[in-house]
Amino acid sequence: MAVPAAPAAPCPPANPESGPAAAAGLHAALSDWFEETARDLPWRSSGCSAWGVLVSEVMLQQTPVVRVLPVWEEWLRRWPAPADLARESPGEAVRSWGRLGYPRRALRLHAAAVAVVERHAGAVPGNYAELIELPGVGSYTAAAVAAFAFGRRETVVDTNIRRVHARLVTGAALPAPALTAAEMRLAAQLLPEDDAGSVRWNAAVMELGALVCTARAPRCGDCPVRDACAWREAGEPPPTYTPKGQAWHGTDRQVRGAVLAVLRLAESPVPVELLERAPADLGLEPGPGPGPEGISVPLAALHRLDPGPEQLARAVSGLLADGLVEEHAGGLRLPA
Repeated sequence: MAVPAAPAAPCPPANPESGPAAAAGLHAALSDWFEETARDLPWRSSGCSAWGVLVSEVMLQQTPVVRVLPVWEEWLRRWPAPADLARESPGEAVRSWGRLGYPRRALRLHAAAVAVVERHAGAVPGNYAELIELPGVGSYTAAAVAAFAFGRRETVVDTNIRRVHARLVTGAALPAPALTAAEMRLAAQLLPEDDAGSVRWNAAVMELGALVCTARAPRCGDCPVRDACAWREAGEPPPTYTPKGQAWHGTDRQVRGAVLAVLRLAESPVPVELLERAPADLGLEPGPGPGPEGISVPLAALHRLDPGPEQLARAVSGLLADGLVEEHAGGLRLPA
């Protein structure tokens, strides 16, 4: 995504009711800041394909950039177009997802690639209405791809944008726990009228939330619109609720991930009974690559979790229900 620069301007108070001049000041101040400080990310490049943008948006959901970068680069080397991924099995997408987490996203990307080939002759569609009809593409992703890949004027609202809007305009430390209609109206009011300006604004606000206006330790001294911030003007009141992070250690989600790690390296279906045993009990020694020796490392990691038969059964049942694994020849494998 290449974002054109805009001239700097004074930054008036952040009140969407105060008219076009105030909004223009915010737009210019953030655009200038973004032009100078934005991270050089490959999916922002003018040469990045719409497919590359779509893959990035799906991978970046609930996942930090530093973890996404190497996996995104590998996916685009291996599958530079939707048709390349569509020719693979869904299981190969899950295998190559690695440890990004939330692996159902890999299945959704594969299904989206198949739909792009079948419905759009292999080219990612360029408008919100068609994008949102792709499997696994929700309102945020459709708006983001339309904006960042095709330069459309769309209201893009992710967690970072919501937090910046909450502080800058409403004076709240954090946005509501769930996206509200009022937040969407505010985002639409703040959006510049021209296409290029709207794309730049969406990207800049998102970047500000990711790098400066963070949830736990905002760096207000580095904020280009700090003098217009309603939250600072209100004395930086604390949040009205405590965000609840998702548990991981000891959960079924962790066990599911450990089971998938075993199946990614397995060359043949793995019986559930094998998942219940330690590598040493099976006479397996650690070794490189796929195959019996290769699975000993992830199998040992699964065994260290000590999930117990009931939790392991729940994890396997969930993976089967989500289509992330399938039963074949008396064992489990990634979907063919």
